[in-house]
Amino acid sequence: MTEFNPRTYNAALEDFYKARRQAALQELLARFTGANTKLLSYDEVRQQFQLTNVRARGLEEIPLDKIVGSVGRYQDFTRNFLPKSDSDKERWVRVKATQEDLVGLPPIEVYQVGDAYFVIDGNHRVSVARRLEMPTISAYVTEVQTRVPLEADDDPNEIICKARYAAFLEQTNLDKLRPDANLLMTFCGHYHMLLDHIAVHRHYLGLEQQREIPYEEAVASWYDHVYLPVVQMVREQGILRYFPQRTEADMYVLLAEYRAELAEALDWDVSLETAVTELTHQQRTPLQAVADAGSKLLDVMAPNALEGGPPPGQWRLERVSKRPSQRLFDDLLVAIGSRPSDWRALDAAIQIAQRGRSRLLGLHVIPDDAEEEPDDAALQAEFERRCTEAGVEGYFALDRGPIARTIVARSIYADAVIIPLNAPPGESVRERYVSGLQYILRHTPRPILTVPQQTTSTFSHALLAYGGHPAVREEALFVAAYLATRYQVGLTVLSVGEEAETAELLAQARTYLQEFEAPAEFVARSGPVEEAIVNTAVAVNADFLIVGSFAYSPLRTLLKGSTINRLFLQDYPNPILICR
Repeated sequence: MTEFNPRTYNAALEDFYKARRQAALQELLARFTGANTKLLSYDEVRQQFQLTNVRARGLEEIPLDKIVGSVGRYQDFTRNFLPKSDSDKERWVRVKATQEDLVGLPPIEVYQVGDAYFVIDGNHRVSVARRLEMPTISAYVTEVQTRVPLEADDDPNEIICKARYAAFLEQTNLDKLRPDANLLMTFCGHYHMLLDHIAVHRHYLGLEQQREIPYEEAVASWYDHVYLPVVQMVREQGILRYFPQRTEADMYVLLAEYRAELAEALDWDVSLETAVTELTHQQRTPLQAVADAGSKLLDVMAPNALEGGPPPGQWRLERVSKRPSQRLFDDLLVAIGSRPSDWRALDAAIQIAQRGRSRLLGLHVIPDDAEEEPDDAALQAEFERRCTEAGVEGYFALDRGPIARTIVARSIYADAVIIPLNAPPGESVRERYVSGLQYILRHTPRPILTVPQQTTSTFSHALLAYGGHPAVREEALFVAAYLATRYQVGLTVLSVGEEAETAELLAQARTYLQEFEAPAEFVARSGPVEEAIVNTAVAVNADFLIVGSFAYSPLRTLLKGSTINRLFLQDYPNPILICR
């Protein structure tokens, strides 16, 4: 046994007791803070990751702060290798005294798993070296290969998540099929959901191609055509800034679950784009929360007719411009009434859906004061029959509450709203104040298509009434350009007013439409706006109108009316597309 200088030995003994007190204090504080002070067990990590492949690398200098576990002594030291028991006193002191007497520490032996090291032999040497604040230590390193490398600062929860990810990779071989893939999650209990999605994708891929799809082919196809489009949308919209502790794979799972929740609540198959937008809106900053509180106060103080509604262009900024499909109207909300004549809105919606490959979200609202219960099964059956015959995908939902408010509330899950025009707002202030249609027009954040009872429109030629407030007329021009180029709708642009004003507006519209190669005719008129619009529509054989929404304050619109209100009173027989 090596004899030590008594002074060196006693100094090492005193240092051991200091280390023991520090370890005890750390463990006490950890009970209150929840901090992790445990050294990792290599055997547990090996079992979790199913580690088998090893490779001896020889003698190296390794960072002491990356040694995070032990093969057999993980219960004897804290995470930073402070001794937890007096039973190790003599051995610890001798190692420390050896170092102080310049005898030196022999190399230790370690396993390396990713960026982390586990001590095979030499735990006390590591403890003393950490106490001496040495940056590195000599070690014989055996590398243990894993599909998901560990980091030295991983806590037990992170290790569990990585272990489950490693098991997922063992089953799917995704890391070999797509080397750049990173599906690490903090929702580590949800890898079974990804496996389920792969199985479902494989099933439908087999039906589509009429063959048995090899599992690895299904995995690669799911990653390319299901998972990556979701992640790409998450990246483009910067969604992770609202969820700073989550990963892209977490967001895939979260969006899948959120879509399922929305579908159950609404009875609609909600698009991914809608789920992304609405999930993002749920993440509110403190300032937004104050603004929301102010809005609730305004709801109490201001009548419905005086509420301002969403700003122009909000729908396009939030969803349409960021949509992978590049289609303007993916989902159309169609109001389904109880009367036979109300089905004309669905007929119009089907025509639009057939051209644009849109889905129809049918909605029937039962008023709170309804005297009779509708035959909702019959309504749904008729809706589904018409959609099926037309070859259009449709979903039917039944809801209860105020009709106008319910339509507005659900409109955020669609790209446009189509409603039968049964009772347009009248001429008086009172009639406009109580009008449900007026509320829908003011508050719906999406374009609205009103369909009169006697319409025979085939949506082949549109008249764009181009004028009014710049914000709303530009939205109408944007929609008109889309319909002219994508739906091959004939287009006439009308401006009503003084000669100089109409010439300037038509020049602006012509320049804009030429950029998109959208063909159009241009007409200038003078006189009363509503009469000029209706007379021009008849003259050019336009079978529907495109106009901008309200441009002025709710109070002014309520007192003086609007171009839209007065158009309704002209008994114009064809649909009007009102763009917010």
